[in-house]
Amino acid sequence: MAFKRNKKVRTTDPSRKLIATLDPKSPISEQYRTIRTNIQYSSIDKELKAIMVTSSGPGEGKSTTAANLAAVFSQLGKKVLLVDADLRKPTVHRTFAVNNLFGFTTVLTKQATLGSTVIETEEKDLYILTSGPVPPNPAELLSSKLMEQFIEEAQEQFDYVIFDTPPLLAVSDPQILANKVDGSILVVYSGKTEIDQAKKAKELLANAQSKLVGVVLNHKEIKDNDYYYYYGSK
Repeated sequence: MAFKRNKKVRTTDPSRKLIATLDPKSPISEQYRTIRTNIQYSSIDKELKAIMVTSSGPGEGKSTTAANLAAVFSQLGKKVLLVDADLRKPTVHRTFAVNNLFGFTTVLTKQATLGSTVIETEEKDLYILTSGPVPPNPAELLSSKLMEQFIEEAQEQFDYVIFDTPPLLAVSDPQILANKVDGSILVVYSGKTEIDQAKKAKELLANAQSKLVGVVLNHKEIKDNDYYYYYGSK
């Protein structure tokens, strides 16, 4: 199936750069690859093809993590789709500098097909689906039968489908999606995310009967080193 081609992949916001593709030999990129390996080892009993990335609150790095995870999976030669499922404050279109006239919401409401809306990036095997127009009823869309059909269709066409979702403590959207995907990744921000918030987020995922694949500790400073690392842990 042919997809739309995005000829220029560049970020407009430096904080959202795809470090995994811009500097694949950097320590941060290596940590993303470590997270990728941990995810693969977590799928011994059941293959994890549909994965959502979330956080407890805003500004904790979930969107950057989701995008870079999608990139490192595509570097394995796997066909990967990054879906912007944050239907309230979408960012994927800004990360990849594309328009957001059509996307996830137009596919869910059957105004467009998945094949006509997915954008092929310049990174080999990496595809994106922007959020599309912000709907008045995000939770209803995500809980619909059309959402389940979307996941089935996307899994048929891609090896991995990674969903960037809103923060867990802000809205109910990620809890709804957590029950439909194969696994969830929780991103916490070192020195910013409060322990009680992280615990509450974990409880919400458990209540949704979602498999918590692991937790990514973001922006952890390593002494005697100028880098900030991203760590994956169970």
